[in-house]
Amino acid sequence: MFSYHYYYFPFLFCPIKLSLSQPMTFTFFLILSPMPLVGNERTAVWCLAASYEILSDPVKRRAFNSIDPTFDNSVPSKSEAKENFFEVFSPVFERNARWSNKKNVPKLGDMNSSFEEVDAFYSFWYNFDSWREFSYLDEEEKEKAECRDERRWIEKQNRAARALRKKEEMNRIRTLVDNAYSCDPRIKKFKEEEKAKKEAEKKAKVEAKRKEQEAKEKQRQAELEAARLAKEKEEEEVRQQALVAKKEKEIQKKAIKKERQKLRTTCKNWNYFSDNEADCVKMMEEVEKLCDRLELASLQCLNEALTSTTREGGKAAVVKQIEEINEQIRREKEEAEARMRQATKSSEKSSTGGGGGSKNWPEDDLQLLIKAVNLFPAGTNSRWEVIANYMNLHSATGIKRTAKDVINKAKSLQKLDPHQKDDINKKAFDKFKKEHGVVPQMDSAAPSERFEGSPLDSSPWTTEEQKLLEQALKTYPVNTPERWEKIAAAVPGRSKKDCMKRYKVRYLTSF
Repeated sequence: MFSYHYYYFPFLFCPIKLSLSQPMTFTFFLILSPMPLVGNERTAVWCLAASYEILSDPVKRRAFNSIDPTFDNSVPSKSEAKENFFEVFSPVFERNARWSNKKNVPKLGDMNSSFEEVDAFYSFWYNFDSWREFSYLDEEEKEKAECRDERRWIEKQNRAARALRKKEEMNRIRTLVDNAYSCDPRIKKFKEEEKAKKEAEKKAKVEAKRKEQEAKEKQRQAELEAARLAKEKEEEEVRQQALVAKKEKEIQKKAIKKERQKLRTTCKNWNYFSDNEADCVKMMEEVEKLCDRLELASLQCLNEALTSTTREGGKAAVVKQIEEINEQIRREKEEAEARMRQATKSSEKSSTGGGGGSKNWPEDDLQLLIKAVNLFPAGTNSRWEVIANYMNLHSATGIKRTAKDVINKAKSLQKLDPHQKDDINKKAFDKFKKEHGVVPQMDSAAPSERFEGSPLDSSPWTTEEQKLLEQALKTYPVNTPERWEKIAAAVPGRSKKDCMKRYKVRYLTSF
């Protein structure tokens, strides 16, 4: 092949950018023209023929143009373009645009170019499609090979050399684009604008979020204020209602007190409708019962009836009211007893103990259980087994109880209401008096009631009185309403103060 140091275009006296048909025209022009040949005549004709052969073939012409010795392959450095970027890089990109397979290669532009134009420019060059190839620089020609294997070997060597030169060419283009991108003042300007835009958007979001938070906080404060005002209004209404209710209660309390006093005064003026002192005392108790249980309207009606009638009519009205109250008390007591029986049955049904121990609890065993529970308090080792053994030893029924039976029955007794407990205690006290003989009664002609102002009985306590006091203390525990009155009533001949003094001297000093 003709050496690449020769440049074919001067032989044909034609420019490098001619089309494929133009070298033939120039060749005919040179052959027919009478211009003198340069140098050796034979060499000139041979060069002319070789030039025409290369430039008229598209493949050979592209291979020759790819290694154009007049082309400047240099790439400006970053330092060269710091001051005059466009003057340095514009001619370089225009010069390398000849290798593009695509037409309409974008220009570098200037400082007034838009972001879209700059982005399109760099996108084109970062994806540059070059037609430049280096087959013209092959060191061996496969046509000169003597056999097929040698020709294949030559082709392999040529392909490797071409690929290496193509890679170097693409690295050169990439270096050119990278240097231009890093030095381009428009890229810096766009980045600053983008950064400023993001900062503005961020500030706008922060401001919007702040305003939203302020609006929410304002709304929350308004809701809290509204709730506070509503609560204050409600509390004020409740307070006013409470004041009104309190005033009404005070008025009603005063009215009830007035009506009670009026009833007492009326009955007292009529000597409680009897000339017998014992009947008077009994009527006094019944009148007090009426004062405690009657409502305001009933008291007013009764007082009006007493005011507008005679002594006998008043007595009839009072007795009628007393009978109604006693009947009401009797019904309440029956209902309480029915509830107690129902509760006892329910507890016995729910009990899981075996045999008669879970179903049959006589009165004696109940009292023995209460005594054992008080005798062995909480904290005793194996308490319920000890209580069960105690009951099995002292029970007269002969029914064997287990710890489980005792626990279930104790729980059922704890669930009883105070009326039921009082009934059980009363039965126990009646049994105690029956076992220890008849308690001496006072003369029926004289009243048996004692008053707070009565003097203390300085006579010594008998054994019978001491037993009655001890049983009464067990029967009526500390939380019993009007405990000492009931204890005094259970010890005939002794007042409330006598019992309290005996308890303090006998029991409290022992601790």
